[in-house]
Amino acid sequence: MAHIKPRIAIVFTGGTISMKVDDTFGGVVPALSADEILSLTPSIHELTDLEPSEFGRYPGPHVTPELMLELSRHVQSLADQPAIQGIVVTHGTDTLEETAYFLDCTVNTAKPIVVVGSMRNSSEPDWDGPRNLRDAVHIALSPKARGMGVMVCLADSVQAASEVSKMDTSNLSTFESSNFGPLGRIVNGAVMLYRHPVRRDSFAVQELPRFVPIIKCYTSSEAELLRLALESPTPPEGIVVEAMGVGNVPPPAYHQILRAIEREIPVVLTSRCPIGRVEHLYAYEGAGKQLYEAGVIFADYLTGQKARIKLIAALGAGYSLAQIRTAFEWAE
Repeated sequence: MAHIKPRIAIVFTGGTISMKVDDTFGGVVPALSADEILSLTPSIHELTDLEPSEFGRYPGPHVTPELMLELSRHVQSLADQPAIQGIVVTHGTDTLEETAYFLDCTVNTAKPIVVVGSMRNSSEPDWDGPRNLRDAVHIALSPKARGMGVMVCLADSVQAASEVSKMDTSNLSTFESSNFGPLGRIVNGAVMLYRHPVRRDSFAVQELPRFVPIIKCYTSSEAELLRLALESPTPPEGIVVEAMGVGNVPPPAYHQILRAIEREIPVVLTSRCPIGRVEHLYAYEGAGKQLYEAGVIFADYLTGQKARIKLIAALGAGYSLAQIRTAFEWAE
């Protein structure tokens, strides 16, 4: 009886892993098809039967929540197929952490989903795409990876989609989970997972909100962007504020936040610091204690961009203000 290999779906969405230098454009652009990337990845077909699909050739900054939702539905349809054991998604690294987290929040499956990219393009001698892609397939094949949610794999490291961020503009090891560390490593095809993600959420997104901005606080910030957002013809359906320190904002921003809360717009607070959580500790005007008592939702350890993805997913699932608070403040 012939041995049947496990089947892994690979969804190609673009990013640097699909790029090369094009003299016509004078720089690096998306160019490689799914088949071309696979043909340049030695021995990958020996690992498993592959089911490639070409979702697009998007640079990371071109990805939108609408594309994320479309991708999520495509990945869910693959996960629902019994013959498919795991799924790999290639993606541009600039927005990889956001798409990976959106998938983690919206795809319902125990099957491994691994989002992968590269920091070098295929015209460079140290192109890291093939190695990262092979590693991602190894993880997707591993029984240890079941139930771990969406993972990110670059430079031998396995990270949780809910925890990882791009930390360096060009380093191969750019993706880190600064608060909790990696889930594990992959060495010569051996998958070693040390822990589970700290927190996972699931949202049945039906329709995306139109406008959910991130407002960053800085010294002497006069909250003009918050005011303009609130007074626009299409006001935000939710707002993420990147506060200072453990969750404090300048007084002008505080008063604009109060306006948003009066309109029952969910306001989610994160810190502009890359490590640590927001807390309601200080009690001066604009400080965390006042913000919390006014009704601001605290995002715990999430970065601003991840808090926005989670808020978009919660709003898209029709969550009430109380449900959104419960989803974010799980550690209280």
